Amino acid sequence: MTEARAFASAEAAEAVDRLAREVRTALQEGRLGDAARAVRDLHAADLAHLIQLLEPEERVALVRELGSAFDPDTLSHLEEAVREPLLDALGPEWAGHMVAELESDDAVEVLEELSEEEQREILAHIPAPERSAVEDQLRFPEDSAGRLMQRDFVAVPDYWLVGQTIDYLRATPDLPDEFYDIFIVDPRMRPVGGVPVSRVLRSKRTVPMRELKLKKLHLIPATLDQEEVAFRFRRYGLVSAPVVDEAGRLIGTITVDDVVDVIEEEAEEDILRLAGVSETDLFVPAGETVRRRVPWLFVNLATAILASVVIALFEDTIARLVALAVLMPVVTSMGGNAGTQTLTVAVRALATRELTWANAGRVIVKELWVGCLNGLLFLAVGAVIALVWFGDLPLALVFGLAMLVNLVAAAVSGVLVPLALHRLGHDPAVASTVFVTTVTDVVGFFCFLALAQWLLLD
Repeated sequence: MTEARAFASAEAAEAVDRLAREVRTALQEGRLGDAARAVRDLHAADLAHLIQLLEPEERVALVRELGSAFDPDTLSHLEEAVREPLLDALGPEWAGHMVAELESDDAVEVLEELSEEEQREILAHIPAPERSAVEDQLRFPEDSAGRLMQRDFVAVPDYWLVGQTIDYLRATPDLPDEFYDIFIVDPRMRPVGGVPVSRVLRSKRTVPMRELKLKKLHLIPATLDQEEVAFRFRRYGLVSAPVVDEAGRLIGTITVDDVVDVIEEEAEEDILRLAGVSETDLFVPAGETVRRRVPWLFVNLATAILASVVIALFEDTIARLVALAVLMPVVTSMGGNAGTQTLTVAVRALATRELTWANAGRVIVKELWVGCLNGLLFLAVGAVIALVWFGDLPLALVFGLAMLVNLVAAAVSGVLVPLALHRLGHDPAVASTVFVTTVTDVVGFFCFLALAQWLLLD
């Protein structure tokens, strides 16, 4: 295959979109060869993006026409909802041939979301050594370091000389395509240190490996969650790290390019969950999208009914002073926006370990002050607006006071809710928005209407 053609980031989307339109036209006109030639030299990531822009039947036709020119790495860049139907349409024999060409971690990524039966059918068409490695990795928990690691690594005993190590690197054909560190292991295959490849190349051939300045290794247990792996890479600035089993033996390595994918995946997951969506559903059928979104809509319905119940408690108050109905949405909207601001910062801080129970008190006090200061500012602004609008000073003061109370409640709940969910073992990105919105709606409505009934009508 010729060197893949990759687009610069600024022009990538537009270029691939334009090429996708050309490919679709060629496929629809039956010019399959022209379509294949147009994409033959694309980088795997760009080809995956182009494939996702096509209709399902067009994807299958293009991949079949590419034949041996199809880059197997493309599979690891495809969204799950696109990849699974494509593998199903092209059959287990084709899928097995493609998966066998992938690095072990990419092979696991392609297979792990399939059913056990589909996995067996594809694995049956993979050569024994590669099949055994992939099956071993699939036994590790989902989203663990064992699933993320590459099985290929470079490890040598500490008594080897630098010259022996270099000769080994040159003579061994089945080393990883890219690696950054050479791991030093003891007789039980337990890593005791690491040496960057650059340091080995700059050292004299007669120097034993143990006498080089060894890097302190951050050992990654195979069962460690991938989010914790990403955290360790970020905190310690790692380029690669060894993965060990329960006995401390070296079984694989994780490199920074794999961690970048994890960071993006976790960030995307948090963003989607803040909106009440479990995962991206751009490429799934409408029925499946409805099934995924409906549960959270029911939760939102329940919280909205709770807020409406609070309003119903003051039905007579609203009937006697219609201006309250005009101003109520402003109070709750301000609280909701303020709560979302604090919540977004808090969820992110929890994910990066910048917010813990060790500094929670200080953060809560700080957000309380922020809520008070914002509240005092908008108390004045809101009171002036209500006074100019309705010409009623008591009503203006009630509106301003309700704004103050709700902004304070929003600031505090924006920190306390995700902290509480985190302490209870739940993902704070999943349900925080619903709870914070409920707090600001209920507090906003109750405070505004209760103050109005007490100060304006009694």
